[in-house]
Amino acid sequence: MSAIYDDILLDHIRNARNWREIDAPDRSAELSNPLCGDTFRVTLALDGDTVRDAAFTCECCGISMASASVMTESVRGRTVAEARALRARFAAAVAQRGDDAGDALHPDHRAVLQAVLASPARDKCALLAWQALETALLDGGPAAPDGDTGAALRV
Repeated sequence: MSAIYDDILLDHIRNARNWREIDAPDRSAELSNPLCGDTFRVTLALDGDTVRDAAFTCECCGISMASASVMTESVRGRTVAEARALRARFAAAVAQRGDDAGDALHPDHRAVLQAVLASPARDKCALLAWQALETALLDGGPAAPDGDTGAALRV
């Protein structure tokens, strides 16, 4: 992993963006990974079909924290369809695992992706927040299978 990606990843871990709860969210979802114990709560505020605000709280590892931080910054101001498409692109890049995986992604997304490519066992760490986002965007419906992280929905 290059030093620039290390720096980006560490910045999102040390200075996680949007690590908070949204008061009276329009949508929310809680997911956990029973294999490692990571838990996430994603909250969203919508203006019509646009994600006005996105936030998260978690008990998780650094890769999960960085991924959630990047995710919340990335989806703000996007339509629900655009946010879901971004989640699908990120999940596809994780699954692709090639040297060019994620080339079309923002550098912050690539930083998380590079950490996962260096340690395939961490795929679920990078994807859990994105799956929680998908669940919240679907208003509590099941997450799409292409981004399956093996996480369990907590009720």
